Formats: sequence, C-alpha cells, structure tokens
Amino acid sequence: MTATTQAPVRRTSSLALVAVAGVLAGIVAKAADESGWRWAADLGSYPAAWVLAVALLGRAAPSVQAAVTRSAVFFAAMTPAYYTWAALVLGFGWDVRLLVAWLVLSATAVPVTAAAVQWAGRRSGWPAAALLATAAGITLGGGALADAADHPVQAIADVVVAVVLVAVLPRDGRTRVAAVALTVPLTWLADRLLDVLRALLS
Repeated sequence: MTATTQAPVRRTSSLALVAVAGVLAGIVAKAADESGWRWAADLGSYPAAWVLAVALLGRAAPSVQAAVTRSAVFFAAMTPAYYTWAALVLGFGWDVRLLVAWLVLSATAVPVTAAAVQWAGRRSGWPAAALLATAAGITLGGGALADAADHPVQAIADVVVAVVLVAVLPRDGRTRVAAVALTVPLTWLADRLLDVLRALLS
C-alpha cells in the first residue's frame, strides 16, 4: 500500500475512533445525568466538559480542516447516542426538537470553535488570545461560578478548563498573558450569548 492510499485509510480510521468516542461520551453523559450524583450530572450538563472536548480535538488536529471534521463527527455521534440512550434504555421518549438543535450545533458552532482553537493554538498575538479567551468565556459563562456553593465541583471544573484554555493551549507566554487579560470581558459577552442560546433551546 502506497503513502497515497494509506492517507485516506488513516483519516477514515481516525474518524471512526472519534465517532466511537462520541458515542461513548453521549452514553456516559446521559448516564451521569441520571446517576443521582449532582456533580456528575453537572459535568455532563454544563459547557465546560464539552468546550474542553472541542478545544482538545481542535488543538490536536493537524489542520483546520481536520479540526472541523473531527469535532463535527464527535458531536454528531455523541448527540444521537445521548438521546437514544435516554429513549431506549431509560424510557424517556424522544426529544426530537433538542436532538435536531444539538445536531445543528454539531454542524455549526462546534466545528467553528474547533477550527478557531486549531488556528489560535499555533499562532501568537491578540487575535489568537481572543479566540482562546472566548472559549474560556463560554466555560466560565456557563453559570456554575455564580452558584458555586451549590455546584462546587462544577465551579472547580469550570476554572480548571478555563486555565487550560488560556494558560496551556496558547503558543507562547505573550499570548497567554493576553488571553488571561481578555477572559473577563469575553466571559461577560459569552454569558449574554449563552442566555440567548438557552432561550432558543428552552
């Protein structure tokens, strides 16, 4: 098998593994929702875990195109797995409206975020910092910090994910400092946008 024919095989295998990981993540997330453990339900319900998943898929991808494809496949597999588990295993029935809404996000916001992280993680300066700080803002704007007394584990998870996004993923120290500086204003903006998204999904 030549290098030319090996590349598509590797891409297909990689996407298959990403899809399997998405299915498992969807099942685990729904099981956590119904576990009776509040902290576990929070981890599957708040944005932090999913933002981290998208960011890591994007940062690890060798190209913007790979980041887009892998993240979209992961979430396109995760979403039906989540709702199928709820309907067939837990007997909750099908929530078609939310299923469709999350599939739309899997094809739009998710790949855009992964592409942004892939691009930003390999560049220096304010534009890269702003993109990574926006991802951190989505995490912190999820709401757990404002209610940390009732959701202490999730509040800690939010902070840890935000630190990873602005202090680990940037390419250099200058970009890290800029990302940290931009996190607070972009968290405020992300919180407003999340309010709009919640209203649309409710």
